[in-house]
Amino acid sequence: MTGLPTLVVVSGPAGAGKTTLAHRLAEAVGCPVVSRDEIKEGMVHASPGFVPAVGDELTVRTLPVFFGVLELLLRAGVTTVAEAAFQDRVWRPRLEPLRGLAEFRIVHCVVGADVALERIRRRRGENPLRRAHADSAAGYDATQRLGHGTFNRVAIEAPALEVDTSDGYRPGLDEIVAFVNG
Repeated sequence: MTGLPTLVVVSGPAGAGKTTLAHRLAEAVGCPVVSRDEIKEGMVHASPGFVPAVGDELTVRTLPVFFGVLELLLRAGVTTVAEAAFQDRVWRPRLEPLRGLAEFRIVHCVVGADVALERIRRRRGENPLRRAHADSAAGYDATQRLGHGTFNRVAIEAPALEVDTSDGYRPGLDEIVAFVNG
């Protein structure tokens, strides 16, 4: 026992099942989820006429808020699940300063490109809050398909687990929770 909270980083490409898994993990562990997409969706309410695009203003503004909330929770000793589709170049430099505040666990979600694209299309139609994200824009599907295979997963020194979310979870949720609880 280190006396430190755990920071569970749930990462993977768009449509990989990160948000769903992050919420299920947080419920099972008994801790909050900090989701980059959910923060951005909240920002849209105060941004009339916002039009999403890759690297848009709200995406840029979301980054320090996301990591600031993580730091605040970890400094308070709160085990937290952090979920975002950030690639290594975004995750690593912002996680390293948090290293002394928490024990890290990395959960990387994987799924085939076709399954991910179908999930993106489905949530686009079912969830009006998705209007905050570039994946709601026309032409995103082709970009997603090209970028899916080149996703650069977070690479920090910490225990890591790959979870296939194609049909349920492999390994199963109980095993993922056991990994998180270390």
